[in-house]
Amino acid sequence: MDGMAFDTALVTGAGTGFGLALTTALARRGTAVIAVARDADRLRAAVAELPGARALPGDITDPTFRAALADAVGDRLDLLVHNAGALGPSPLPLLADYPLDALRDVLETTVVAPLGLTRLLLPALRRAPAPAVVTLSSDVAVEAYPGWGGYGSAKAALDRLATQLAVEEPAIRVHAFDPGDMRTAMHQAAFPGEDISDRPEPETAVPALLRLLDERPPSGRYRAADLAGSPA
Repeated sequence: MDGMAFDTALVTGAGTGFGLALTTALARRGTAVIAVARDADRLRAAVAELPGARALPGDITDPTFRAALADAVGDRLDLLVHNAGALGPSPLPLLADYPLDALRDVLETTVVAPLGLTRLLLPALRRAPAPAVVTLSSDVAVEAYPGWGGYGSAKAALDRLATQLAVEEPAIRVHAFDPGDMRTAMHQAAFPGEDISDRPEPETAVPALLRLLDERPPSGRYRAADLAGSPA
């Protein structure tokens, strides 16, 4: 493996976008990746040719499915990446108009489900020699923009969980990673009808995360744009 100490990994939201780009990079480095996403056909097609990648489709908000993932992982897990999330309504509504049921769905997918899965996988992570957990962050977790209140609140909460986990599990590197704007289906949904072709492809942010994983700096929040500097 080229600079990578991870034998096993689990990546959620792995069927498209950044999750698929990261799964591809990890698999090509020799990591055995459990790839998770809701769309079974798309996930299986996406990872079919990747060496060592295993597709396990399902909904991480389902406790039964989370338990099945823990069983599939087994005794040891080196890397857990929480990439799955929910944008919420599109076009993005202001908080004054935000449907509360939609906000609950965003929080369930982006915050509650990752915590539930992490709890189940902690025993396997603790058995790894140099375990890591990565949560996907965003600039809207720390900056306010009209319409981004629901998604931003969820990402801010996920950042906070990562900070707390790092304190409570000091043997595990826990990184909140902000990849920056990317040309993804979620980003397009946030800007319906707009041309987002000027945004970089998800693959361009993967090297920054791989560097973070390789170099193992202290737990914290890092941006792809300035990863060489201090935690954001």
